[in-house]
Amino acid sequence: MHRKLIICLCVLLITVLIHDAMPAEEIRVIGGVNNDYKDADGRIWYSGQKEKQDWGGWITLLPRTAAEAVLTANAKKLAKDEGYDEVIFHAVSWAQFPAIVEVDLNTGKGFFDVTYLVGEHWSPNNRGFDIIIEDEVVEALYVTPGDNEIDIKRYEGIEVKDKVMSLVFAGNKATGAGDLNAMFSGIEVVPSKLDVDPKQKLTTTWGALKGQHQD
Repeated sequence: MHRKLIICLCVLLITVLIHDAMPAEEIRVIGGVNNDYKDADGRIWYSGQKEKQDWGGWITLLPRTAAEAVLTANAKKLAKDEGYDEVIFHAVSWAQFPAIVEVDLNTGKGFFDVTYLVGEHWSPNNRGFDIIIEDEVVEALYVTPGDNEIDIKRYEGIEVKDKVMSLVFAGNKATGAGDLNAMFSGIEVVPSKLDVDPKQKLTTTWGALKGQHQD
């Protein structure tokens, strides 16, 4: 009987480790367009104007769209230096304040690095909002760049526990900006480069299983 219990615990342990070791998803979203986009490196950017897709989608309210036809020379250089196609910054998904832009991404569990990309098309240095990921304000009182300029913001080590990453862009009067219509041009989410010690994970999981057996 004791031997069968040990075998069952081992099988359960292996199942847990395999489940947790499953690769997390890379997800890229492009704002302001209705069709998915393949960039110069062959990466797919899903349309931010869709909901209930396998990868996720917008929730609550369909974002509005706006286009940015021209980028400054500095903006083009920044996009190239950072490895992004210019076209990603040419449109935005946005919401008219007090509405918010809200997107869920089916990343899976784990730690992720999130990159926010935006091109300003209307309110130079005068559009203010908060960037919220997994219910935490990662960028408070953010103000977008100058007209025809772009911005790229990175947030590392974001933990997702329930397999779905929540992103919210919400206008904030505390920014002092005259335009509170939140928006994004692109969202890139990739598994974090944070190291995880497999031995530590094994010890922690085995300890949890033993604790459940003793109870």
